[in-house]
Amino acid sequence: MSTATPEDEHRTDSPIDGVRHIPLSFDTAHAEDSALKLVQAYAPEWSLNNAHVQFVPFTEGITNTLYKATIELPGRSRAEIDQNAILLRAYGNGTEILIDRQRELKAHTLLASRGLAPPLLARFENGLMYRFVSGDVCSPEDLRIPEVYREVAARLGEWHGSLPISPISTYPTLNGRTPGQKSSQPAPTIPIPNIWTVTASWIAALSSTTPADASRQSSLSTELSYLRTRFEQTPGLFSRPYIFAHCDLLSGNVIRQQPLPDAEEKIRPVTFIDYEYATPAPAAFDLANHFAEWGGFACEYTALPTRSARKDFLHHYTLAFYDAVLEANSNVAVEIDFRAAVEQLEEQVNAMRGLPGFYWGVWALIQQGISEIEFDYKSYAEKRLGEYWGWREAEREGKVEGSSVREKRWAEE
Repeated sequence: MSTATPEDEHRTDSPIDGVRHIPLSFDTAHAEDSALKLVQAYAPEWSLNNAHVQFVPFTEGITNTLYKATIELPGRSRAEIDQNAILLRAYGNGTEILIDRQRELKAHTLLASRGLAPPLLARFENGLMYRFVSGDVCSPEDLRIPEVYREVAARLGEWHGSLPISPISTYPTLNGRTPGQKSSQPAPTIPIPNIWTVTASWIAALSSTTPADASRQSSLSTELSYLRTRFEQTPGLFSRPYIFAHCDLLSGNVIRQQPLPDAEEKIRPVTFIDYEYATPAPAAFDLANHFAEWGGFACEYTALPTRSARKDFLHHYTLAFYDAVLEANSNVAVEIDFRAAVEQLEEQVNAMRGLPGFYWGVWALIQQGISEIEFDYKSYAEKRLGEYWGWREAEREGKVEGSSVREKRWAEE
């Protein structure tokens, strides 16, 4: 197996200088008027007299405002209209507390250059414009269908096996080592930022004005320290403890596309959208996080994947991961113990099953104070943190599974 270090593998820049900037803002109080000004600034031909611009809002997300803009011209088919459609994504109020928008731009640019994201058309003062992705937005129910989740697994394996993390992170080293580190010591392998530093910044942003708030913030900070100690050095496949993780692979960010015209099997491939939370993380976190989304925003725990469904998913994921690795390392001899790789992932995903609840619980605590989107963030925070505490209870007691509905479903064969 290759012994290349993450520092060697991930020295690729992802410039955003070529992304056009439009000095206008989206105004939620005058949504369609401001959206029209934005698309006309990007494409002046959309302001011609015979151009009829239509907007369709998407309501699946709970972070941003999303509109699809189409120009209806005589003689064009629906497919031709959609081919030229534009998506406008306006950042949610105050979300700069949660999201590094420069990192998001770099992530989108990298993905678009690999054919894994739609072309990024422009950025405006409080959002992005990119090409519309034709297809069907998945529902949580769709994610549970084998023919769908196997395609999700394959696409995610491709992401994790092929994407460098350097465009969205750095290694805090000097000449490959931290200051004062002896040359005989191995260079650190944890990129910055990562899932732990991002979560730490969220906890630091929580209100601490009341004794109860301060106590909660302190408790969450203590828990994060525990999680970092336990999982920060989790080994990864192909010696990659940290991969380019989507970190928000909910159903609304999975698009089922139409089969390729010349494909023998009419399989509908999937693509992923919305990369604002993308950050280096252990692969097992990204996988556990996606599995949690099988229950949707309603947190339908009895819909989570059973042990056998997770194993099937991870089988297809691992195949795609190593396909991507081998394609990128065709001149390197690679030995793969496929069964051991799948078993390793099963164990790691199982161990991290409570982490998504912690991550999104903290996120929701912040959102309840800043978001203008109609969503019960307070109840959502309680549900997600409840998932974490249910897992943590089992951890403290040394049990294989906890007593909650979620924990029991997770343990089902």
